[in-house]
Amino acid sequence: MSRLAGKVAIITGAARGMGAVTAKLFAEHGAQVVIADILDEAGEALAASIGKNAHYVHTDVSNEADWQRLVEKAESLGPLNILVNNAAILHASSIADSDGDDYMRVIKINQLGTYLGIRAAIEPMKKAGSGSIINISSIDGLQAKNGLSAYASSKWAVRGLSKSAAIELGPYNIRVNTVHPGGIFTAMHGAEGKTEPSEQDNAFYVNHALPRVGLPIEVANMSLFLASDESSYSTGAEFLVDGGWQAGMRLSMLPSS
Repeated sequence: MSRLAGKVAIITGAARGMGAVTAKLFAEHGAQVVIADILDEAGEALAASIGKNAHYVHTDVSNEADWQRLVEKAESLGPLNILVNNAAILHASSIADSDGDDYMRVIKINQLGTYLGIRAAIEPMKKAGSGSIINISSIDGLQAKNGLSAYASSKWAVRGLSKSAAIELGPYNIRVNTVHPGGIFTAMHGAEGKTEPSEQDNAFYVNHALPRVGLPIEVANMSLFLASDESSYSTGAEFLVDGGWQAGMRLSMLPSS
């Protein structure tokens, strides 16, 4: 279990949900993991539960000074090799019923936070001689839904930003890719306080290729692949963990196997 042995990783939004599962998985595979979040109690508890390979740093990803402190902590552990920009918020509202403040609150965390993270990692990863930046977008960075104008805008922007960064940073052996989760069983999905998805949680996905909600570990496993040297020739690409959502829907009025 040493796919990340000797590597140092920053994971934002890592106090719970997909970020927390990713932090645990990376530590299990030998990485020193810096957990970044604003949920101090949960972040500290997670780091303590993981043990000596995990460290918590309070971080507002929309704040440049916080990024500087975060990177300094990571570099105190060794060369910075991995950044997972996972922190995100969701605001569900129609365009007519929201305003500029609602929109920019989402953009600051999801889009600006990712930009600042990439920017902060460039020099440390150049010094390290290589790096993998994994930006968590969404199925909504590939399509859209009503009521998610700010969220979809931010997640589409993360795709474009990642491709530009991949082109700029490739000569330094720094890879930049996006992961696009579909419906994943986290607090954003209503999983707060639950350990396993119920039939009701899975019901929305009944016509998807894989008729169930996804699990955080399934996204974490994709991030592990991208963080490892196994993905050494992958950059500027989208990796879907969506149960086939983007492929299309199974329609009951048409024949199926």
